[in-house]
Amino acid sequence: MITIKDVARAAGVSVATVSRVYTGSDRVREETRVHVWEVAGRLGYAPHGTARSLITSRTSTIGVLLPDLYGEFFSEVIRGIDQTAQREGYHLLVSSAHAEQSAVEAALRSMRGRVDGLIIMSPGHEALAPLANLPANFPVVLLNSAGGTDQTDSITVANADGARTMVRHLISLGHRRIAILRGSPGNFDAAERLRGYREALTEAGISPRPRWELEGNFSEASGYAAAEAILAQTDRPTALFAANDSMAIGALAGFRRAGLTVPGDMAVAGFDDIPLSRYMDPPLTSVHVDISALGERATARLLAGMDRDPARERIREVLPVTLVVRRSCGGVPMPDATGRSAAGSHFNEREAS
Repeated sequence: MITIKDVARAAGVSVATVSRVYTGSDRVREETRVHVWEVAGRLGYAPHGTARSLITSRTSTIGVLLPDLYGEFFSEVIRGIDQTAQREGYHLLVSSAHAEQSAVEAALRSMRGRVDGLIIMSPGHEALAPLANLPANFPVVLLNSAGGTDQTDSITVANADGARTMVRHLISLGHRRIAILRGSPGNFDAAERLRGYREALTEAGISPRPRWELEGNFSEASGYAAAEAILAQTDRPTALFAANDSMAIGALAGFRRAGLTVPGDMAVAGFDDIPLSRYMDPPLTSVHVDISALGERATARLLAGMDRDPARERIREVLPVTLVVRRSCGGVPMPDATGRSAAGSHFNEREAS
């Protein structure tokens, strides 16, 4: 393996000069810099990342810690992070830690000294406790996470607003018996979407029914199981709002297997608007989250924080969501409509095929 000493010897310069060339120092003349690059290229030299980081205190790597790596939601988040990072010359070190504090601690230990900053999505507040042991000036961006500290920036989705808008839409279609398929217990997103669901029912004068608040875990299998649970009830709801699209897709399969029609016998809606949702039969009404943009903004925020005063005020950002109305909830289709409307107290409901 060609070393920095080999390059220095062949170029007729010191090891320190070669090091300055590769760290971008302005203490090297341009002709010397070009000469060293030419020699290094001829020899096939590539600087060792760890050794270079000892000189620059930078690894050009971002750590990404997610509760899971399975499914379209997380793949879209990673895509947004990776595209933004690569444009700025950074690479990713990705790990999953689920919701256990011990798993987060282990992941942070493995990344220590290997990354310049962290993007963390953790559904539970307790799992973030290990962040308190990080250096005060170490850049961290929390993504869709509960809590946070004075040392972290954060970006969250307007979960409650989106859920309220979806339930209002179902009520506007005439539904009064609306069930919700909740996400995992202790999950921040799930809790906020449940809150929005309950608030929308209450403002419409509808009392939430605990037995129509079904527990799920964000998986297709839990959506299928929820459909079976609903079918076993003698007093069924007429609409099901799932806290994410994967569960809604599982519920669609469960209702179809039982011979129910959607939306004729049961309206179904989801949250996130993953790419697969528009290709379901029927296409799924959902709350659209710009998932890739979530990763992009988190990365941009992290990179900006690396060069700022550690004592600066931390940024708390909420990413807006939009309602996408498709055929799984019924209504009258409108040709050539985008189907999106802003989540909030004012929106135009439109149907997308």
